[in-house]
Amino acid sequence: METAKAEGGRSKGRLLTGVVLGTATAIGPFSIDMYLPALPDMAAEYATNAAWTQVTLTMFLLGMAIGQIVAGPISDAWGRRRPLFIGLCVYIVASLLCAVAPTIEWLAALRLLQGLAGASGVVIARAIARDRFEGVELTKFFALLTLIGGAGPIVAPIIGGQLLLLTSWHGVFVFLAAFGLFLWVSLFMAIPESLPRERRIAGGIGNSTRSMLGLLKNRELIGFALTQGLAQAGLFSYISSSSFLMQDHYGVSPQTFSLLFALCGSAFIVGSQGTARLVGKYSERTLLFTGLIVAAASGLYLLAALILEAGLPFVVPALFLVVCCMGVIGTTCTSLALQKHKQAAGSAAGLLGLIGMSAGALISPLTGLGGGETVLPIGAVIAACFCGALLSYFLFIRRSDA
Repeated sequence: METAKAEGGRSKGRLLTGVVLGTATAIGPFSIDMYLPALPDMAAEYATNAAWTQVTLTMFLLGMAIGQIVAGPISDAWGRRRPLFIGLCVYIVASLLCAVAPTIEWLAALRLLQGLAGASGVVIARAIARDRFEGVELTKFFALLTLIGGAGPIVAPIIGGQLLLLTSWHGVFVFLAAFGLFLWVSLFMAIPESLPRERRIAGGIGNSTRSMLGLLKNRELIGFALTQGLAQAGLFSYISSSSFLMQDHYGVSPQTFSLLFALCGSAFIVGSQGTARLVGKYSERTLLFTGLIVAAASGLYLLAALILEAGLPFVVPALFLVVCCMGVIGTTCTSLALQKHKQAAGSAAGLLGLIGMSAGALISPLTGLGGGETVLPIGAVIAACFCGALLSYFLFIRRSDA
């Protein structure tokens, strides 16, 4: 009986840790998806075009990319809690400043700062998971993180759409500041330090940074990072263009768009939880390869549907499958990449985040090349990203198995 109670206590503790850390990883989806329904209104208020409003998304992604390679090595040297709490404080302030940005240029700059600060929640949450779990258990825990964090793309656009019924897009950023404060308090109360002093990289931030640079020589790690990064670029390309695709091209309302976006977002949870159930029967690499194959095929189907000017009922299933596969790819890639790098988990997680967010920031604006006249660039970019991720798997990961 005592053993059962102990197991129950560990299970509850694992669930609480997963909920809180999963919420920390949702800081990205909340910061991105909540204001997507407001992009057309934002463009009208600032008297600018769709490309400039997408730049505010790009700047946030760029900030998240750079912030992860800063926060990751710092957490390897200082421990997890201190850099996490400092980053969240800056995120709260940056969110409030975004709400009162006088120009689109100021908003873009503040979104960069918001991303730099918010990155600490994402990368350090992954490092904490690696501190606590190994092997298949780590993959299952990352699936739990994805389950909680994956609720962000579902809940965020719905909240954003409903907020726009009560307030302008400025209120969305005030809500994000409140979300950051809630997250700070939750992490402070529920998550103890997971990296004791004796396990930290000696010599301070300098040595931890050199350790991260050493990881760049690891072909397999770079392969996982590049594969996940190209797949994330495909996902971000969909996210950044989704409001214009559905609202401008197909003519749906902001509220309908929010529901469709949430439906596709739920696919992320389906993919991650399917991975958690199958990882005991199939290897992580098999699941990763399967996810990449289906994602590439779905991307090509989406491109074909847009070329043929198919209706929304033909486009949404393709988007659903693409996002579902990202739940598989993200869970397996992250776990496989971090399993061999426990000593520098923060740095390894930071590299994964850097390449993923950088790819998203650089590639997603390409979906606007049509200038609002055609949606074909959206399908072309998404298909190219997932086909590129599959090619990266063959060149770096599959070859390393030989």
